[in-house]
Amino acid sequence: MTRLMVLNGPNLGRLGAREPEVYGSTTHDDLAAAVEKWATDLGVQVETRQTDDESQLVGWLHEAVDSRSHVVLNPAAFTHYSYALRDAAAQVTTAGLLLVEVHLTNPYARETFRHVSVIGPVATGTVAGFGIDSYRLALEAIAARV
Repeated sequence: MTRLMVLNGPNLGRLGAREPEVYGSTTHDDLAAAVEKWATDLGVQVETRQTDDESQLVGWLHEAVDSRSHVVLNPAAFTHYSYALRDAAAQVTTAGLLLVEVHLTNPYARETFRHVSVIGPVATGTVAGFGIDSYRLALEAIAARV
């Protein structure tokens, strides 16, 4: 069975409470439940994780390579400057695995500093701006390619 890791970065554990006018009212637990349902419908095995710790995300990307798991990654604020995360993400794709960068909002429609992603150039693809449906679209893209 195809294995997927859905990895969420800083502040995503605060979904539903943090700026609901920007990020919506869905909590991280709600998101994880939706991801589980979508994955089941697609016939893939998924594990959803969230951390505010950059080194934890790097370690999880290494784990994805070692366990041959494709990745849906919302790097959150690390998107814009974490070269450590970028290098770990590159290891996923160079290992022949798929990595889709996701964002709830469209970074290009927001503050200028959000317009640059250091992850995007090493990702298989990016889905952004569709709220939690960004995750569904990312899962569907991976399932269609494996």
